[in-house]
Amino acid sequence: MKELPKTFDPTAIEPRWAKRWATEPFRADATSGKPPYTIVIPPPNVTGNLHLGHAMDNTIIDTLVRYKRMAGFEALYVPGTDHAGISTQVVVERELRKNENLSRYDLGREAFLERVWAFKEQSKGQITGQLQRLGISADWTRERFTMDEGLSRAVRHQFVRLYHEGLAYRGERIVNWDPVSQTTLSDLEVLREERKGKMYTLSYKLADPQAAPSNGEAGEIRIATVRPETIFADQAIAVHPEDERFAHLIGQQARIPLTDRWIPIIADAAVERDFGVGALKITPAHDPTDFEIGERHGLARPSVIDLTGKMTSELVPAPFVGLDRFEARKKVVAALEESGDLIEAKDHTIALGISERTKEPVEPIISTQWFVRMEEMARAVLAGLDRGDMRLYPERWEKVNRDWLENIRDWNISRQLWWGHQIPAWYDDEGNIYVPPLENPDLDPSTLPENAGKNLRRDPDVFDTWFSSNLWPFSTLGWPDTDSEDYRKFYPTAVLVTGYDILFFWVARMQMAGYHFTGKAPFSRIMLHGLYLDAKGQKMSKSKGNGVDPLELFDQYGVDASRFAFAYLSTGGQDIRHDPRRFEQGRNFVNKLWNAARFVMMNLEGEAHEAEHTLADRWIRSRLNDTVRGVTEALEEMDLGAAIRLAYSFTWDEFCDWYIEAAKPALKEGNRATRETIQQVLEGILKLLHPFMPFVTSEIYEALGHRRQIAVHSWPRVNEDLFDAEATRAFEDLRAAVSAARSLKSELGLSPQDRLPVVVSGEGAATVRENAYVVEGIARVDLVESVEGRTLSQVESSVTVHVPIEGTVNLEEWLARQKKRLAELEKQIKQAEGKLANEGFVARAPQEVVDEERRRIADFSAQRERLLEVVAQFA
Repeated sequence: MKELPKTFDPTAIEPRWAKRWATEPFRADATSGKPPYTIVIPPPNVTGNLHLGHAMDNTIIDTLVRYKRMAGFEALYVPGTDHAGISTQVVVERELRKNENLSRYDLGREAFLERVWAFKEQSKGQITGQLQRLGISADWTRERFTMDEGLSRAVRHQFVRLYHEGLAYRGERIVNWDPVSQTTLSDLEVLREERKGKMYTLSYKLADPQAAPSNGEAGEIRIATVRPETIFADQAIAVHPEDERFAHLIGQQARIPLTDRWIPIIADAAVERDFGVGALKITPAHDPTDFEIGERHGLARPSVIDLTGKMTSELVPAPFVGLDRFEARKKVVAALEESGDLIEAKDHTIALGISERTKEPVEPIISTQWFVRMEEMARAVLAGLDRGDMRLYPERWEKVNRDWLENIRDWNISRQLWWGHQIPAWYDDEGNIYVPPLENPDLDPSTLPENAGKNLRRDPDVFDTWFSSNLWPFSTLGWPDTDSEDYRKFYPTAVLVTGYDILFFWVARMQMAGYHFTGKAPFSRIMLHGLYLDAKGQKMSKSKGNGVDPLELFDQYGVDASRFAFAYLSTGGQDIRHDPRRFEQGRNFVNKLWNAARFVMMNLEGEAHEAEHTLADRWIRSRLNDTVRGVTEALEEMDLGAAIRLAYSFTWDEFCDWYIEAAKPALKEGNRATRETIQQVLEGILKLLHPFMPFVTSEIYEALGHRRQIAVHSWPRVNEDLFDAEATRAFEDLRAAVSAARSLKSELGLSPQDRLPVVVSGEGAATVRENAYVVEGIARVDLVESVEGRTLSQVESSVTVHVPIEGTVNLEEWLARQKKRLAELEKQIKQAEGKLANEGFVARAPQEVVDEERRRIADFSAQRERLLEVVAQFA
């Protein structure tokens, strides 16, 4: 046993343990007989830094892994990073332009990728170091990267199999195009932002000047659009087949404004009769709905906006050619107004599609891309959910999971990038596709004898980043080699922990890949936590300047204190508002635990004598046993917030504030049973807290003389023999007496240190008198048989405590103060009630503010009732 310093210094202790866990990793044994427990890290982008979402996510994972390791499982925490195709390429290209005024094309593909790999190595080391500082108990010997050789091989196998199964196909469809990163995006990578715009009503002249809609002018049909710059690519005007206003116009021709081109009026049930004026211009190359209508009616699909977002086509009038799409909109509107074809322009809120990575408005375009048919794979997941293969926490997310799978669309998996997994598909001069054979997905088809002499060119595109991370739960464990020790031992994984915001991006895709390629659910539990927001409930971002660097929190409060806060705030899957008070609470708790440990260690040495367990010993052992049960159950139900609250309350309130004080006389006397009890309970507390706060618990446990670190010791087990209902009831009598005595001191205006004679009566009085030293020591009172004069009393549970008032305070002055307090309480209650009676306040104020006013009324009312009782005794 070694002496602990007077204060816990996280800057000295935490880095030492973090280095130890990084260089001596928690290596899982694939050959052990222990049951497996596997969690893979949601791989952070290799370009990034640790943010609060990462810190909370990895705190939750590490807490579960450390708990299961102590509970006897072969626990594996797989670390790793994601290559983040678009993000990484955008960052490197930006640096190239800034520092060298070069583009990737100036360097060429090979040289550019060398730059990206160098950047990746630098960034990866940074985020890995930050994760290690957090103290995660990962097996760093198994660290993976989505573009390392093993995972790249898995991606190739995935694509080749999907291709030969007919699920991966190449086709021309409308896609989301990012003009900045020059690549397609999946629907999930497009954010929808509400922006103010205009709804333009335009006049399309009819070939028959006498014809007219039933609600319009003769010789024209009006349409409403938010994108007038795309009219030059119009191929038809569509109306609903059951819309009587336009039924007689179906089949007629209308002229596109500012042109001499005529287009037909068609009927299609996809038209929303209530949108705009009920007639829809169909531009198949620039709108997903229009594309589908165009497919049904065999319409052409000319585009008038190029890949850079500029107007370009022989269909575009000369004044608009070469203009940026948004600049073109202004000039087209001006021309329409001048020609008399602009009927109206009114304010309209537009749900604009924005690239998640570059924040540039995306452009729907027609493009030949690779897609994966998803319906079959989605059905397998839905069947698994029906069987209960996977359980989502909180449960409400299962419906969201199901809804998306039931309405799934084909997945565009190709990206026009250089950084990523290059698609293993080759094309000859006629456009025929060559993909490696199913039995050898790693083969280059151009090397096959039957392809000799053919000019085969490999597809320059790469896969969507998620096309590799969807394999993460099993590619990290050796798949497609299903005979590997890691795969056989550790797959399927036990739990997935991640934010709910990537349920569709990542979670659902892993579910589909797991069932399709392994025949199993990739994980049995899915814990979706909320987003980490700033104190005002807003998303953190660099542009807003409201971000909080977790490393700064680590420096200010310590890592253990921060981990405590993350766990404390993680309950219920709700979004989390940053609350510095929880980090302060964590720091105070770490210090409280440290000081308690120092006290215990200072009282374990010296001569001791055999003695029976005291009432306090029996009580704290029973309470520890009950706490072990509660914390274990909460962890099994993935409720880390409930678990840390239980452990915190027991440690601070029951062990530190009650038991240590109650044990002091027995410790001073050298009671061996009490010494053993206080050490056993402290070690039990350390084990309960270790998954949440690994640094301070490891340091104390080692100082107690243990050769093996606490992380590999066993989790506390419930011992039914230690439950002691009689000791629990009896000690509650002592706590009631102390609480009543403290309350009476406060009402008399005395300090907690002032000693006061008290008389105890009631059903629990005998227990209190038998253990008088506990009550006298903690409450700073002297138990006496009786006191003279009038007394002030308070009932707590089965105990009534009486204290003398005459001779202790000036009765008249004291009564005057109580009446003044009553008047102030009445004032506070009326103010709060007045706010709640104001319907405007209740409707506009945040819910937490309204709840606080209700709490104030309840609190103040309880104080008023007590004061009224007290004053009535002396009326």
